[in-house]
Amino acid sequence: MGEKLDFGARHVAIIMDGNGRWAKHHHLPRAMGHRRGVEAVRRLIRSLGPMGLDCVTLYAFSSENWKRPQDEVKDLMSLMRHFIKSDLPEFIANDVRLKIVGDYQALEPDIVAMLDDALERTADGSRTVAVALNYGSQHEIARAAAKAAAEGAVTTETISAHLDTADLPPLDLVIRTSGEIRLSNFLLWQSAYAELYFTDVLWPDFTPEHLEQALAEYAGRERRFGGR
Repeated sequence: MGEKLDFGARHVAIIMDGNGRWAKHHHLPRAMGHRRGVEAVRRLIRSLGPMGLDCVTLYAFSSENWKRPQDEVKDLMSLMRHFIKSDLPEFIANDVRLKIVGDYQALEPDIVAMLDDALERTADGSRTVAVALNYGSQHEIARAAAKAAAEGAVTTETISAHLDTADLPPLDLVIRTSGEIRLSNFLLWQSAYAELYFTDVLWPDFTPEHLEQALAEYAGRERRFGGR
């Protein structure tokens, strides 16, 4: 994958599902599945430029994930700290901007401080990796509608302007791994006319080649946006 590819998509979102099942299939603790999932994220970010993408949005931690066992949530937070520390230099070196979607300010104070620092240090990147943390789409839409109402008219345009993704390109493609066929409260507004792609591949096994396959299928679809 040395040459730059262009499938016509600029913004792809991924529901990274299957870490737990991957660990179970390999007779390993769930924590190991999450660690291997982080490695898949690294592979994906490195392929962002060659795939011709301007932005990828990753569903990392939903507002519903707090319901998981405390030990699992603690491990996910530890992984987040490690990822920020270890990968921030690579973001900067590869001209990648980090963006956070969701209420990340509700995370633990040291993680918030690390994320604020990473956001500032990568602000001028030419390509974007948006990470959804403590995110739920229904809550995002409600917040955006309330802000629009406080300023005046509530329209599709004013709601869109107040979404967490307002400064990102329109969403072209949503990918979900692990064989589940649902959006799970992820980018519901933004997905109105996005293409959907579901694969049985578990997230830790997802490679840039799998992303290329999804983009190739996307390129072969006819997008009508409600028209004929």
